[in-house]
Amino acid sequence: MLNQYPAWKYFLVIAALFFGILYSIPNFYGKDPALIISPLRANELDKTERSNIIEALKKANVTYLAKERINEKMLIRFADIASQLKAREVLSILLDGRFVVAQNLAAATPAWLQALNAKPMYLGLDLQGGIHFLMEVDMKSAIEKEMQRYVGEIKTSLRSKTIRHAGVVLDKSLNIRFRKAEDREKALAYLSAKMRDLEFTEVEKNGDLYLKADLREDAQKEVRKQALTQNITTLRNRVNEVGVAEPIIQQSGDSRIIVQLPGVQNPDEAKNILSATATLEIHLVDERNLSVQDFVDKGRAPPGTRIYKDRKGIPVLLRKEVILTGESITHASSGFDSRSNQPSVTINLDSRGGDRFDRFTKEHVKDSLAVVFIENNVRTKIIDGKPVKVKEKIEEVINVAVIQERLGRRFQISGMDSPKEARTLSILLRAGALAAPIEIIEERTVGPSLGQDNIDQGFNSVMIGFVLVLIFMAIYYKLFGLVANLALFFNLVIVMALLSLLQATLTLPGIAGIVLTVGMAVDANVLIFERIREELRIGNSPQASIHSGYEKAFSTIADANITTLLAAVVLFSFGSGPIKGFAVTLSLGILTSMFTAIVGTRAMINLIYGGKRIRKLSI
Repeated sequence: MLNQYPAWKYFLVIAALFFGILYSIPNFYGKDPALIISPLRANELDKTERSNIIEALKKANVTYLAKERINEKMLIRFADIASQLKAREVLSILLDGRFVVAQNLAAATPAWLQALNAKPMYLGLDLQGGIHFLMEVDMKSAIEKEMQRYVGEIKTSLRSKTIRHAGVVLDKSLNIRFRKAEDREKALAYLSAKMRDLEFTEVEKNGDLYLKADLREDAQKEVRKQALTQNITTLRNRVNEVGVAEPIIQQSGDSRIIVQLPGVQNPDEAKNILSATATLEIHLVDERNLSVQDFVDKGRAPPGTRIYKDRKGIPVLLRKEVILTGESITHASSGFDSRSNQPSVTINLDSRGGDRFDRFTKEHVKDSLAVVFIENNVRTKIIDGKPVKVKEKIEEVINVAVIQERLGRRFQISGMDSPKEARTLSILLRAGALAAPIEIIEERTVGPSLGQDNIDQGFNSVMIGFVLVLIFMAIYYKLFGLVANLALFFNLVIVMALLSLLQATLTLPGIAGIVLTVGMAVDANVLIFERIREELRIGNSPQASIHSGYEKAFSTIADANITTLLAAVVLFSFGSGPIKGFAVTLSLGILTSMFTAIVGTRAMINLIYGGKRIRKLSI
């Protein structure tokens, strides 16, 4: 037996080695301290703003390595953290309230590698440093918010059936007051059939007749579940809009959320990112009072109304009742109004919001609706040289339009100044509003220096294990051991390349998976080499022994690796973040070690011994 591979197998091994080297290279370029500047709301990072930023850095004598444009953001690289911090202080004052200035670490990969989509693997919080938050969702507020939505719906429903009532008040429970018992009976029969999530009870207080409504227990559980899910989605969307690489946002228990932002170095900025959410409210314009300015001068609005301002500062009088909120929005996209050709945002509503909006607009044709944009932010401002947290709530009317016809689950709002503003609004609406308030109950910052220590220790553990295996294999199996060592190095390179190509997040448990892979990769070669030695001992020729060794050891190697792979799949399916990281690196290591230990070493052995008449093997 000549032990020769066809040309395509040698090509496959060379191609895999080339791929491994190419896509693992970016991990050796490191990362630069950087600032990511992102526009808020309708602000645009145009050429003038970019020039102002660079000019401000020059005046403050802050040197930077490079500046880049990433979509609608600007990234500035610095040589050290000191320059980064000084630049952040300068730009936070310059761009306050208009742009987010977030500290981050940017990969220093050359452009030619980026063009090939060769990027470094992401590093987890324990390796790169960053911010960890544990957040508690206020479920009580979520229930109250859900009950508040029923207030207007009950009023509209009773009005549609001409059932008289004396008001709807929310005080833990919904209390509907009636003057006549027969009206209460009609309301009970109608509302019980229509609103199955509410439990209705007839009560009397001080001689008055009431119908009390409470949210059923199963409905409360669903509200809590939806509040948690929506908050997770909102936080993830908001973080993605700012450009934090590989954030970890996941559920913890029934009411908590874990947020990890690797590479973000400033907790205040991280909180700003998480709290800056936007939504819409739609109100009916109060057209009964013609002179809004008179109420502005008096400093108070008529009962049941409130004074808002549009983007030009002109006061608008709106009724307090909220017709629709951003929670009902399932999708928002920017475009142009087909009639006026002005920038607009098309909004899709869920079934519940769409039905309500449909009923309301049917009853109020020719009335005016106002769209109020609401944004909540917590900004850090420099006051008297000290950072001070300031809560800001922006409420402004962005559009007033007359209802020309009955509207359904899809409608359009216009009034934006530019296509850019329409795009920004649609992004913020897709990110959504928090379904319930969140409170940060645990905050932890992992510094870059600690992360670097973890990287160094993890690297040392891999290297120590790698070198010990190299020494043992070279001494015990001689030339075959050296071949196995090359395959082991080849295996580590391919694992690193795959992690980089998949943009997986490497954590300390992930490094543990790589260390385990080193042992498992060489274990396959030990099985092969021992089988070859057995064949030699029973008198087979060297060429026959090589062939039999690889053929007979394959089933044992496959069995051992498949069972470990199944365990890794289970770990990935049921484990949390760090456990998933371990499972990913272990799974990739198993697959690559099968290739390198069987195909890779066989190719090298065939090149050394194949096609030759030999009497002895160096094993």
